[in-house]
Amino acid sequence: MNGVKPQHRSLLLIGLWSILGLGLGGLAMFGVPASVHAQVEKVEELRYPPLPDLVIPEPQRVVLDNGLVVLLMEDHELPLVGVSAYIRTGSRLEPQGKIGLVSLTGKVLRTGGTKSRSGDELDEYLEGKAALIETAIGDTSGTASMSCLAEDFPDVLKVFGDVLRFPVFDPEKLMIAKNQEMAGISRQNDDPDGILSREFKKLVYGKESPYTWVPNYATVGSITREDVIRWHATYFHPNRIILGVSGDFQKEKALALIKAVFGDWPKGPEVLDAPAAIQSEIPAGVFYVEKNDMTQAKIAMGHLGIRRDDPDYYSLVIVNQILSGSFGARLFSNIRSKQGLAYDVHGGVGLQWDYPGMAILSMSTKTETTGKGIDALIAEARNIVADPPTDEEVAKAKAGILSSFVFSVDSPAKVLGKYLTYEYYGYPSTWLREFRQGIEKVTTAQVRTAAQIHLRPDEFAILVVGPRTGTKPALARYDRIQELDIRIPEPPAGM
Repeated sequence: MNGVKPQHRSLLLIGLWSILGLGLGGLAMFGVPASVHAQVEKVEELRYPPLPDLVIPEPQRVVLDNGLVVLLMEDHELPLVGVSAYIRTGSRLEPQGKIGLVSLTGKVLRTGGTKSRSGDELDEYLEGKAALIETAIGDTSGTASMSCLAEDFPDVLKVFGDVLRFPVFDPEKLMIAKNQEMAGISRQNDDPDGILSREFKKLVYGKESPYTWVPNYATVGSITREDVIRWHATYFHPNRIILGVSGDFQKEKALALIKAVFGDWPKGPEVLDAPAAIQSEIPAGVFYVEKNDMTQAKIAMGHLGIRRDDPDYYSLVIVNQILSGSFGARLFSNIRSKQGLAYDVHGGVGLQWDYPGMAILSMSTKTETTGKGIDALIAEARNIVADPPTDEEVAKAKAGILSSFVFSVDSPAKVLGKYLTYEYYGYPSTWLREFRQGIEKVTTAQVRTAAQIHLRPDEFAILVVGPRTGTKPALARYDRIQELDIRIPEPPAGM
């Protein structure tokens, strides 16, 4: 720091160590006087002031005559506009003989071009505007999004409207997407985590549930352009779409633009989609997938979880925080730090919006500690009841949840995303504002009861993925092991 005046050096060091995240402790190491000194010697002695009131903005909600729901939220910090659309569709609605149809529809909706622009022309147009349009369809919903400079919003919104309303699903682009899907099928057993997730879903939801279906060569090969066009015609209607707009715009002008682009889109039929099947009882026991190119074992165990509208929702958010919400949580502390059985360990009760999630504990461990890993996970599931959460654990969990909550609502775009989710799944618009109060009201007794009800180790299905030689000693102690066949069916002749 030659050439820097002595009275400025401390300030420079303070700035440097602040950037590096070392704070005043780091300064003290170098003899720089700090204006604030540590007042506690243990982290447990830290006391935090009450959280200030958090003001969360609400979007303006408008429903067009054709049923299109529009949520508008202004944000003038940057000259940008973002649009997100949720479409009431999803792979859980596709026929079992056409698995992969919905995913392909979501991809080629964007890449396949529109009546006014080919896919390549659309790419070129967006690149010239520094804009973006993306589409996809997942298990429970379709999504489309766009972003652009505020000055380009009127023009890009028209193109966005064309993508949703007038896709042509170019045959060449569809073939490219099908080939990519086929390549993915050929690699679906390469990733141990992918195998664990896929096969555990089958155990929990059942093989007849669309939540567990995966495409194969035959189903993807049978998909035609006419299938894709038909799917779009069935599910893409304005009364099945929720449109969210955030950014640098005036609400009245933005709404006028939206009406100009989408207002003449005819309303579709009112159809109530059938719920996806889920098995009523999961098969408890031990299941095994042989994968001999691994040096570790992957373990997952659990059963069905709950929906977020369950009365125990807030209590289980706290249970999950206590189990694996931080490096001081029970799973990390007991299995990773104290026993050294795993670097990667997670667990909790899954909370989905309109169907039950999965209660699951999972870890990776050395093959020679597979048995100890299984025992450790089961022990933690039992201990959450036998050694129930203390008042201190609940208080810390609440503090962690509420302290991090602000980061999920620190921009209008994030807030709007949450309101879009509530609107899509039929949750009250007050859900976001009530979250903090809901967490604060939960008692330790409620947390203990929820853990006892929703984590039931005696009903666990246990899945192990790993090499036979390494995991054999651990699995030999069980009277019955059900081996799962994950072989990929060969393509039909002539494909």
